[in-house]
Amino acid sequence: MTHSTPLLLGVHAHQPVGNFPHVIDDAVYRCYHPFLEAMHRFPEFPFAIHISGWLLAYMIDQHPRTVTLLQEMVARNQAELVGAGDTEPVLAAIPHADRIAQIEAMTSRLEKHFGQRPVGAWLTERVWDPSVVPALNEAGVRYVMVDDYHFLCAGAAEHQLGGFHRTEENGQSIDVFPISEALRYRLPFSEAAAAVSYIEGISEQYPGSAGIYFDDIEKFGVWPETYSWVYEKGWLEQFLGGVLDSAHIQPVRFRDYLAQNRPQGIIYLPTVSYSEMNEWTLAPDAARCYAAFREQEKTAGRLEKRKALIRGGTWKNFLTRYPESNWMHKRMLQLSQRFHALPRRQQSKTMREDLHEAQANDAYWHGLFGGIYLPHLRRAVFNAIVRLEAQLDRIQARPALETTDVDMDGVGELLYHNHALQLIIRPEPGAAVVEWDC
Repeated sequence: MTHSTPLLLGVHAHQPVGNFPHVIDDAVYRCYHPFLEAMHRFPEFPFAIHISGWLLAYMIDQHPRTVTLLQEMVARNQAELVGAGDTEPVLAAIPHADRIAQIEAMTSRLEKHFGQRPVGAWLTERVWDPSVVPALNEAGVRYVMVDDYHFLCAGAAEHQLGGFHRTEENGQSIDVFPISEALRYRLPFSEAAAAVSYIEGISEQYPGSAGIYFDDIEKFGVWPETYSWVYEKGWLEQFLGGVLDSAHIQPVRFRDYLAQNRPQGIIYLPTVSYSEMNEWTLAPDAARCYAAFREQEKTAGRLEKRKALIRGGTWKNFLTRYPESNWMHKRMLQLSQRFHALPRRQQSKTMREDLHEAQANDAYWHGLFGGIYLPHLRRAVFNAIVRLEAQLDRIQARPALETTDVDMDGVGELLYHNHALQLIIRPEPGAAVVEWDC
C-alpha cells in the first residue's frame, strides 16, 4: 500500500430547545464528556465538532468541565469548531435574513467562548436546498457537509466522493463535502481494527480520496448499548490509537484540507435530505408505496445502484402532512416579517432570541427519536412565539380584531386580542378557537 488517506472526522451534538434538563445531563455524562475526554488524550488527532447553540449555552452554564476540555483542544488547534444556525433551524424553512442572523449568532457565541470563528457550517438534518447558498456565503461560511447520497442524487460517480466540490446560487458559491455513508455505518459499530483497515483502503481504491465522516455524536454513548461498547470496552481508544499508528491514514481538520486542496469541480445538488427523511416526510399511503418500491429493488439486488433515483419527499412536506407544523411555521414567518419591519433600533436582543427559538427545528417534524409528537417541544416554540408577539405588540399595537390567513389555506382567521389575551378563531367549518394565548 503506497497511498495515504486523509481522514476528516467530525461530530454533531444537538438537543432540542425545550428538552428536559435530566435528558441533557444524561447525554453529557454518557456521551459528550467521555468523548471529549478521549479526544483530549490524543492531541495529535484533529477533529471537527458542532454543538448547537442552545445546547452549548446549557453546557457552559451547567457543565463547565466539559466545556473546558473543548476550549483546551481548540486552543491547541486540535478541535475545529463548526457553526450552524444558532438554535438549529432548518435553514431552508426560514427567511433569508434569519438564516444569516442565525449563523452569525452562532459564530458570535463560538468566538466569545472559544476565540475561534468557524469557516464551516452544519446543515440541520442535512437538509439541502440551493436557496440557502447565498445566506451561507453572506454569513462567511466557506463549506458545509451533506451525505454522499446528495451527490449521487446529482449524478456524481463513486470516485468523485472523496473530496469537496463547489456549488453556487446566483453567483454566490460555497464548497460542499460528501459524508461517507460507509463510514457512518462503520463508526462506531464495526470493530475498531476493521474500521481503521477500511479507511486505509479508501485511497488505495480511489487514489487521492479522503475519508469524510460527520455524524451525530450521540452514536458514541447515547444510542442503546453504545456507552458500553465505545467507552467501557474501549472502542474509541482503540480506534483513535489505530488511526494514529497507521502509516496510511492522516487525520486532518476540514478547514486545513480545504486550504490545501482544490475543489474537484462544480456540482448542483437537488433539494434533498438523507434517504430515511425522504420517507418519513411522505403521507402514509405514499410512504408505504415508497417503502415497498425500495424493498422490491433491494430484493432484486438493484437498490445500491438505483437508490439515488428513489428520492421520496422533501423536508417541507412535513408542513403539508401536519397542520400543527404548518400552523407554527406560518405564525413564525408572520412574526419574523413584523420583527424585520421594525427600525433596527427597536429590534431588541431578546426579541431576536425569541424569534430564533421559534425557529428551532425539532417541533416541526418527526424522526425516529420524536419531534412534533412531543408536547414539550411544541410548547417551547409556542412560548417563544407568544413572548415575541407580546413584545412586538408593545412597540407596534395591532387592531383589537383583525382578519389574517395565518396558515395560508385561502381562508382568513380572526385574531381577537387585548393587552393580556389573544384568541385566534377559524370561522370555517365550525367556528373553532384554534389558539388561545396568554
